[in-house]
Amino acid sequence: MNRQSPRVITRLGALPRRVAIVGDRSDSGLAHPQISALLPILCGIDGEPFDAHWLHTSTLDDETDLSGFDGIWAVPGSPYANYEGVLSAIRMARTLKIPYLGTCAGSQHLLLEFARNVCGLANVEHGEMNPDGQVLLLVPLECSLLGVEDAVTVLPGTRAAGIMGAGQTTERFFCRFGMNRHYQQVLRANGLVISAVDADGDMRIVELPGHPFFVGTLFQPELSSDETWIHPMIRAFADAVTTHADERASTAIG
Repeated sequence: MNRQSPRVITRLGALPRRVAIVGDRSDSGLAHPQISALLPILCGIDGEPFDAHWLHTSTLDDETDLSGFDGIWAVPGSPYANYEGVLSAIRMARTLKIPYLGTCAGSQHLLLEFARNVCGLANVEHGEMNPDGQVLLLVPLECSLLGVEDAVTVLPGTRAAGIMGAGQTTERFFCRFGMNRHYQQVLRANGLVISAVDADGDMRIVELPGHPFFVGTLFQPELSSDETWIHPMIRAFADAVTTHADERASTAIG
């Protein structure tokens, strides 16, 4: 008996494509209103819109079940009300192979989760939450990137290069913290790939090979996106969400 393709099944509505937007939603900055405007037009290649849910970080903990989502996007806006809840969401995305995109603070917390739970660096902290901490994975940038555009070099052979193209591009930032260079090697040794850097070689995109989509960008691709053009990184995340939903639908019908 012939079975319908997963994409057709999803389009017929067997399972909605559910995306969790993790962050403390606010209209006071630029990122959240822009993301809210993008969500109604963010869809799979067949044009079916996503079922997006904003999750305030105060609602998240280690017991929160996000397995029913096809994508998790941790958005800017740190310090989060509950950063441990954000780390729990990232851990679930990583271990359950749920597509994950972290932009700005979402990428910083990707690094923190990976360092603690994969690299065994249980005591590393974020300098924004604990500036006096003795083991800081995230530290103030030498030059603040609050509201500026800056050059980013995407490294060849990476997933980011496949999405954005290798070489130099210009991206929009609203960021004050980045990864402590001292820990770059240990994160790399445990499998995390730094796939884009600035002029000084500091991390601007990270990714995890072998995962359907696990990417963090220190810049904010949402700020250069609108109804006429969606940043390739966000589009790639959307495609990964579609694939995950299709596979979930296929599994559901046996």
